[in-house]
Amino acid sequence: MKMNSLVLFSALFGFGANVALANAPISAAAPAGFYRLHLGDFEVSVLSDGTVDLPMSKLLTKITPANYQKSIAKSFITDPIETSDNAFLINTGSKLVLVDTGAGKLFGPTLGKLVSNLRAAGYQPEQVDAVLITHMHADHVGGLVAEDKLVFPNATIYADKAEGDFWLSAENLAKAPAAQKGFFQGAMSSLNPYVKAGKVKWLTEDTEIVPGVKSHASHGHTAGHTTYIVESKGKKLVLIGDLIHVGSVQFEQPSVCIQFDSDQKGAEQSRKLAFNEAAKDAVIIGAAHLSFPGLGHIRLEKKAYSFVPLNYSR
Repeated sequence: MKMNSLVLFSALFGFGANVALANAPISAAAPAGFYRLHLGDFEVSVLSDGTVDLPMSKLLTKITPANYQKSIAKSFITDPIETSDNAFLINTGSKLVLVDTGAGKLFGPTLGKLVSNLRAAGYQPEQVDAVLITHMHADHVGGLVAEDKLVFPNATIYADKAEGDFWLSAENLAKAPAAQKGFFQGAMSSLNPYVKAGKVKWLTEDTEIVPGVKSHASHGHTAGHTTYIVESKGKKLVLIGDLIHVGSVQFEQPSVCIQFDSDQKGAEQSRKLAFNEAAKDAVIIGAAHLSFPGLGHIRLEKKAYSFVPLNYSR
């Protein structure tokens, strides 16, 4: 991350330190944020952690202010953009796998809803067998721990080793400017309890984690950013994490990056590769920050792309 984005986010959010399907009652006062998708024999539940207003005019790079305003106006949105934070729960029939955990209390009061939505979807945190981390930014790992307790006590955590080596390094924390330290501390407070409990497995190559769920390195946004490929009976869902943040801009202009990209060239390359493969194979993608539920297809149009949200299905 670059310094100016960290300062901005520190100011805005005060960063610190065999599965049975079920139906749960939903409170009318707090509508549930989950969406079901049947993928072959698998059930995927997209879980909303909430939304947060982000000043993308200050965060996106390689785009002029006029171009940015024109792009978002075409989608009838204004800056700051209310941005979703999505996680994905995969029920394979024998394993329950969660991809990312939301922000917990690390990212302000409008996020941190993942566990309540997981329960509304008919599951309990104790049922989760594996948690797959796309990367260790606060809005993806903050939900791992609550009040110093493991939220997913029976789960094994999977994350790229390069990601852990960077964010969990005491040496990197000590060298970081003051505005950056909270980001390291958030990762450490979220991951280290699982490390201490012997519940973390580090990924060093593309790996099948459970049958039908594979990791795929997509570094650039962070040192160890990882996408996850879910496949059952020839149906495929690719969970691309933070390869995209603003759909109204980055599908048409995939070269546009965000200040949170630690390696902007690498992030751009990973994004274009993911978009090309998704368009070629007509697979479903799921993204952390596209508007909930963040599911759809990518279509190649000349030198750009367009996004077709998944048709609603009951």
